Amino acid sequence: MMAIKLKSLREQVIVVTGATSGNGLAIVEAAIRQGAAVVAVARNAEALEELHARLAGVGGRIAICAADVSDPAAVEDVATVASEKFGGFDSWVNNAGIGTYGTLEQVPLADHRRVFDVNYFGVLHGSLVAARHLRGRGGGAIINVGSILGDRSIVQQGPYSATKHAVQALTDTLRMELEREKAGISVTLIKPGPIDTPFPEHARNFMDEPPRLPPPLYTPEVVADAVLFACANPRRTLYAGGGGLLSSMLAQAAPRLTDAIMELAGTQAQQKPGDPGVAARRDNLYEPREDALRGSQDVHARQSSIALQLQKAASPLLTAAIVGGGALAAILLRKGTR
Repeated sequence: MMAIKLKSLREQVIVVTGATSGNGLAIVEAAIRQGAAVVAVARNAEALEELHARLAGVGGRIAICAADVSDPAAVEDVATVASEKFGGFDSWVNNAGIGTYGTLEQVPLADHRRVFDVNYFGVLHGSLVAARHLRGRGGGAIINVGSILGDRSIVQQGPYSATKHAVQALTDTLRMELEREKAGISVTLIKPGPIDTPFPEHARNFMDEPPRLPPPLYTPEVVADAVLFACANPRRTLYAGGGGLLSSMLAQAAPRLTDAIMELAGTQAQQKPGDPGVAARRDNLYEPREDALRGSQDVHARQSSIALQLQKAASPLLTAAIVGGGALAAILLRKGTR
């Protein structure tokens, strides 16, 4: 396997999808602070203009591109904007995502497809465009923002969980193909746990109560930290938030116990009676709604993750060994408890 060399952040141009809200917005702001140039991509053209004015006003190097990542032609346009404004890009972050709350039967088939169009096909479109461009530059990084729900599904979020399982498979396949051709492109999957973003307000809701993310929550800056580290340091997987990592390992070790816990308390843990959040943010499944960095519900979010810092400090091989060793231990424990 060839060694992959990535530029420092201050030398990079970074494409970020889903750039006007939550994790994407945190990634853009942190990248600009650290000296990178950014191509910010989102459906919300008004929010993009405001973001550009704010960050360019303080000297940030930023270009914007209004695009729905479910449209492959629109994603091609992103690469064109990056080439015209900055001469290309060095890292591409597939972050855009949407979701629903409700049972598989409650969510209409068209909404299932819409979640896949954005969360899976959007990542596919971005990955293919990025890989083609980065080959011509001699390498770079592709970072896909998945979820711990790619390891373990959760009730009331079946379509979203399914897309994150698909993104896991897509990312692994892309990495193998690029490694086989010695393309010099790093492919990283970021797996956030629950993050305090507007996601519960943006998601289309079929439950009887307002949705929320189950604790413990982390701030979007934790995800930004993981993503930007991966832009400059080749890693296979990074978990953003120790709570999510532990939940994932528990699910691998004791899947039936996790099923039982989910069936008993999973729905209640994802509901916030009397606290629906800002009405202007509700339901962005097909059209953009009000965007923001954080959710507006009354929650507590941790500002750092010790688990992420340990992953960053470890070498790539050690990190893989730690995560892989945890998974193996979980499998052995699972067999031992049958």
